[in-house]
Amino acid sequence: MASIRIADIHRPDLTNSEKIGPSITDVEHLSSYNWIESSTPTIAVPGCPPLWSPAKTPKKVAKDSGLIYIAQNAVRHPESPLEPLFRSLYIENPLYNIRLVDLITDRNNIRKLLSFINPNLSKNGLEPFTIGVEVTNNTAIFCRMEAETCMFIGPHEFRGYGHEFEKAFTTTQVSASTGHHRIISYNLGDLKFIVRYETDAYVDELSGVQSRNVELENGSLLSMMKTMSLSQLESRSRLPAESKLVMKEEGKQVSIQSTLEIKTRVAHKPINIQEVLPQLWVSQTPNLVRAYHKGGLFEPPEVEAVTREITKWEEDHASDLRGLVILIKEIIRVARENDGNAVIKYDGRSDNLEVWRRNGSKMLPDDLYSKLDNKMESAQAIGSDS
Repeated sequence: MASIRIADIHRPDLTNSEKIGPSITDVEHLSSYNWIESSTPTIAVPGCPPLWSPAKTPKKVAKDSGLIYIAQNAVRHPESPLEPLFRSLYIENPLYNIRLVDLITDRNNIRKLLSFINPNLSKNGLEPFTIGVEVTNNTAIFCRMEAETCMFIGPHEFRGYGHEFEKAFTTTQVSASTGHHRIISYNLGDLKFIVRYETDAYVDELSGVQSRNVELENGSLLSMMKTMSLSQLESRSRLPAESKLVMKEEGKQVSIQSTLEIKTRVAHKPINIQEVLPQLWVSQTPNLVRAYHKGGLFEPPEVEAVTREITKWEEDHASDLRGLVILIKEIIRVARENDGNAVIKYDGRSDNLEVWRRNGSKMLPDDLYSKLDNKMESAQAIGSDS
């Protein structure tokens, strides 16, 4: 069946008369995991980001080469790139009430929609993008859809030093790890989000790492349920036959306050922090490293605390953030009115987002849709804000 175009969303329509912009509030870390190099899709929960371990003197780094992930979740688990988000969430928060959430998404999708609202927020200009949408009862899921989910850099190609820099200036904490992903929740306007994103590293002296065996955050039942032995994890990770995902317990919980974003660039082209702040804002990442090189030789960089800059950016872009909330609500409304399935497409040229009917498989294994079922008794699920 051919896809049907069901609506257009026009950029000029995404405005209102309010003067106060929405701000991110009630940020909460929910779960995390690392992808593990394996012939079958395997994640370690809670995993751990690499530890920031900078050289004390200038260090020469090789240029990037080989396989580079663009969207690792889609590469390693193409049947359901969002399944690891849900599985890790319910391992660390078994009673989490996801029905209270309006939108579940990757950070990348929010960045694309924000750049549609204001193309000046994208360093390279607004490029074409596609986002899959599925609405079940009260909750929408946005799925990242990339034309290319990975790339291979040949021995004679040059694409910079970013990935090799991360290897040289951090220490892996989880064996055979190929990337650390974190899941947080927060409120923006009157919407509640769950956002997944990849984290480059963490800073040890800022970390609020706690033992899984003694964590009693706020003394809540929810936090006590996070403490799980390996046998408990194994019993909870007996997934339906339709799922190909394998889970194991490894790593340690790291606080969001210690997380770090790394950016690299040639020394004569300084990185303007305004280029980075939209990304840091979406994931509420409070620390930044801007590393500069001359022919691959990096001076020891400093870790910058950027929470104040993120807050100022949010204040300065109140109009854009109002537009973002309006846009997300409109996407959800259109999808809900069309059987809950849609694809958002932007052609890179116009002021319009095209909404098409989505024809294809479900985004999640069937058992996870029960978590979104409004018919569940509220006593069977406890939300993080209960």
